[in-house]
Amino acid sequence: MTPEQTALLDRVRALIANQSAVREVSMFGGRSVMVNEKMIVSVLKDGGLLVRVDAAAHEELLGRPGATQAQMGEGRDMGPGWIRVAADVVQDDEQLSDWVGIAMAYNRRLTGGRS
Repeated sequence: MTPEQTALLDRVRALIANQSAVREVSMFGGRSVMVNEKMIVSVLKDGGLLVRVDAAAHEELLGRPGATQAQMGEGRDMGPGWIRVAADVVQDDEQLSDWVGIAMAYNRRLTGGRS
């Protein structure tokens, strides 16, 4: 992992320390964090974040600073519910906390609120 990934992953871990069913897997070119067997975020090599969100909120969330449509490769959108957040945005603790909170809220809806 890159130093940027390691630092960001440590910050994500601290934000979800109270969750009981957490594991990490390598996927999407980064280190993905799963809660209740559903991905919440993936920490990317450049220090950016891939965030799993409710597709119904996708367009609204794309209006936030540093948020772009996630791609699986050049010109291949991942579709609604997948947002990439720029590294410079998630360097801010409040911004990172907001994005992880958005992902966790969606995760709770998907998994019935288990923690």
